Amino acid sequence: MELAQLRYFVAVVEEGGFTRAGARLHVSQPGVSAQVAQLERELGQRLLDRSGRRVTPTEAGRAVLTYARAVLAAVEGVRRTAEEFSGLLRGRVALGLVPGAAGAVVGGFDVVEVLGAFHDEHPGVEISLSEDTSERMLAALLRGELDLAVVGLSGEPPPDVSCQVVLDEPLVAAVRVDDPLVAAAVNGRIPLAALRGRSLIGLPRGTGLRGVLERACAQAGFAPRVDFEAAAPAVLVRLAARGLGVAVVPSGAESAAGQRAGVGNGNGNGNGNGLCALRITEPELSGRVALAWRTDGPSGPAARKLLGRLRSGAPGRPAP
Repeated sequence: MELAQLRYFVAVVEEGGFTRAGARLHVSQPGVSAQVAQLERELGQRLLDRSGRRVTPTEAGRAVLTYARAVLAAVEGVRRTAEEFSGLLRGRVALGLVPGAAGAVVGGFDVVEVLGAFHDEHPGVEISLSEDTSERMLAALLRGELDLAVVGLSGEPPPDVSCQVVLDEPLVAAVRVDDPLVAAAVNGRIPLAALRGRSLIGLPRGTGLRGVLERACAQAGFAPRVDFEAAAPAVLVRLAARGLGVAVVPSGAESAAGQRAGVGNGNGNGNGNGLCALRITEPELSGRVALAWRTDGPSGPAARKLLGRLRSGAPGRPAP
């Protein structure tokens, strides 16, 4: 029995087929198939059910899978430990980001700058970046598919996840200056109930900000009518500038886009034919972005080192 055979077997199960496993491992499909077949012969058990469209483990395969993963994890641990003693940090870190976080400085937290400095110091570490909704990234953290994530929080973080808040800004309604909300605003503020029945522009479901909005509206006795969705607050602001609805965005996140679109500063005063940013109150809502990781810490030394670097570069505080 060889490590390669176990690695191929685990990849086939996780990918659901030999072709996808081969692509993941950069090995030809026949090579993967041959190695797994050899493993089955050595063990005297059929480990995979190949009869369906998706390859699945047999009962014996499921039993073997647990040990195969443990063996591969142990071997990786041995390698990482040896590299730590050699002083050369290697490995791979999977970092998830809310859309737009990599291209902007969020509350003074510059992800790209931190990653660049980390790469200069540790060029042997491979960093994988992905964007997704906060809900899915938090689930991926708990499954071990992500080491770290920059997420939006709609409430307390889930159990076994620790967070450091890097942005905590009030939510505003970005509207055109000729919108009736502007005339009805008091000192640049509107109650949440004023958004009842209005065409809203918001982030997709599963994002922290969307969760904050939906929960607050439910407590106020109505469901928000979100007619347009976009992954980045800057796009929401542009849609509002075109008169497509009321964009609900964090005041800090919309300011950069507002400079181009003519967004006011939250006091109810617009700029030309642009937008006004009206503070949402009764209740006051806030959008929080946080650096998140498993409470028991990332498993690899590279991820732990990057977590420390990101935390030292984040201006915020631990989430409750």
